[in-house]
Amino acid sequence: MATTTSYNPYTGETLNSYKNHTKTEVSEIINKADKRFYSWRETSFSTRKKLMLSAAAELKKNKKEYAEMITQEMGKPISQAVAEVEKCALACEYYAENAEKQLQNEIIKTDAFKSYVSYEPIGVVLAVMPWNYPFWQVFRFAAPALMAGNIGVLKHASNVFGCALNIEKVFKRAGFPDNCFSTLLIKSDSVETVIENDKVKAVTLTGSGPAGSSVAAIAGKNIKKSVLELGGSNALVVLKDCDMEQTIKTCVQARFQNTGQSCIAGKRLIIDASISEEFIEKMLIQVRELKSGDPTNDKTFIGVMAREDLAKDLEKQVNASIKAGANLRIGGKRQGAYFEPTILTGVTSSMPVFKEETFGPALAVTTFKTVEEAIELSNLSKFGLGVSIFTKNIEAAEKLALQFDEGAVFINELVKSDPRLPFGGIKESGYGRELSEHGIREFVNRKTVFINK
Repeated sequence: MATTTSYNPYTGETLNSYKNHTKTEVSEIINKADKRFYSWRETSFSTRKKLMLSAAAELKKNKKEYAEMITQEMGKPISQAVAEVEKCALACEYYAENAEKQLQNEIIKTDAFKSYVSYEPIGVVLAVMPWNYPFWQVFRFAAPALMAGNIGVLKHASNVFGCALNIEKVFKRAGFPDNCFSTLLIKSDSVETVIENDKVKAVTLTGSGPAGSSVAAIAGKNIKKSVLELGGSNALVVLKDCDMEQTIKTCVQARFQNTGQSCIAGKRLIIDASISEEFIEKMLIQVRELKSGDPTNDKTFIGVMAREDLAKDLEKQVNASIKAGANLRIGGKRQGAYFEPTILTGVTSSMPVFKEETFGPALAVTTFKTVEEAIELSNLSKFGLGVSIFTKNIEAAEKLALQFDEGAVFINELVKSDPRLPFGGIKESGYGRELSEHGIREFVNRKTVFINK
């Protein structure tokens, strides 16, 4: 019998061993999910709202329990893990309150007596999710999917199976009917069979480019809808008229929260050359003050990376960039799965830390002399998830926003996801949108209804 073992990346200790679902068990879970769909889609929005608010209450009530599992399995500092669980409750509350309005029939005037578009659930939706935000990534899919009348089936990253089962537990404790949300304990090589199952109607993936490409190909071959939220190499574009103190604080948060393991982290600091040295010197002071260590300590901000191999990958990118001419200003050392908060200056567009996604606590700094050069540098990335622009001239920045090839532009703020706003990227950052009314409408049938007397 195949099993999956999870390890604590900080202590190296074995956490648990999970028996993987067999092909027969996977088929049974999907069959039960499909059967549940036909009754779940008939429930009223008021019924779903009550249950989703109950899920939010459960998340708030037992946030420490759920956060501790996140910290144990992927090393997120406990204070950030608690905040992640709280954000999941916010998403549940948002869709509980707004789903009915977002999916109400849209009346369209034509030559018909009556014509409209209805938004109807499509059935079982597979979610393939990553380890870096093991609760949030799932709930930003699950809350809208379930409120729309769909059924969720989760294939989580193998190192966070405990979190996956806890998410299933949230919905059970909240009172959702059996099989509304189920977890598949399977390896990545079993995903293709799941997508090919006739009862699975669509798939959403958050993860790496290769994983997204594979899932998209399988879904396309089977003519099934897919939504992909992939990697990112967001730029922090700092203009010379920025509020320096506040911008530094925001940039440090943007790069180093979650130990830098975020697709929307600000990974490339693109800064006006005239203020760059003063800015970096002040930033170095703040980075030195970031507390590293035991992720179970409430004061820890930088924990370990989720796996040692991920820290080794970052180490290679940093060392290759230094060899190519980048200047190491702080950090750069690895010990096991821990990687020091790192800043490299003198970075050019040909270096790995600029042209590749760096999934850890390393910031690449590149300078510019004109705004046009800054935009060009930002757009050089193969990714297009988001960009942050820092300036006191809001009107000018809003005009500049049109020139960035991104799914999101944040002015004087780090790029972040918010249930009220659509989230997703372009280029190699994927396609489709999560969150807001745009997200809940990704997995519905937009049905045209035309009536004449």
